[in-house]
Amino acid sequence: MRVLVIYCHPDETSFASALHKAVIKSLTASGHAVTDLDLYGDGFKPVMSLEERREYSDDPLYFKSVEKYANQLASVEALVAVYPTWWYGMPAMLKGYFDRVWAPGIAYDVKPDGGVDTRRLEHIQRIAVVTTYGSPWWLIRLYMGDPERKIWKRAVRTLCGRECKLDWYAHYNMDHTPPHRLAKFLSYVERRMARW
Repeated sequence: MRVLVIYCHPDETSFASALHKAVIKSLTASGHAVTDLDLYGDGFKPVMSLEERREYSDDPLYFKSVEKYANQLASVEALVAVYPTWWYGMPAMLKGYFDRVWAPGIAYDVKPDGGVDTRRLEHIQRIAVVTTYGSPWWLIRLYMGDPERKIWKRAVRTLCGRECKLDWYAHYNMDHTPPHRLAKFLSYVERRMARW
């Protein structure tokens, strides 16, 4: 399977970095063709410029500003996102990736009547999110309503294939986790990715 791994963390010594390396290692060892997109390492610019915003509705013109990333999306069958959850959602860099790259003419088309045609990314059949939270699971799920998972399930996945599966690998309470528990989660992610 052709897999796009989207990694988002500025610190190469972080636990997210260790998760990223584990994901790449497991997918590659299983024979998948992996495209590794390190948003910080790649120098991705998450902020849309005024000129890009003005070009946004002109699909061919706007496409040129994100061509590399649009071509990556067009050529894969699965996505794996590896990042920490900050403020109950994606880091700004990753949110900017969706703002800029998952645009009309790339991730979907806007019909003349204003409706949305979601067939552009129907070749993507599987998504995995590998993330960490500083808060405990009950705060995220019960009190906050798990907003981030809803975005992936109800928005991102909806733009992909009709039967697209979402795998969610989350480690909660990062701020109070001893090293042996982190190692256990890392091993869990490695095993799960190896089964893809």
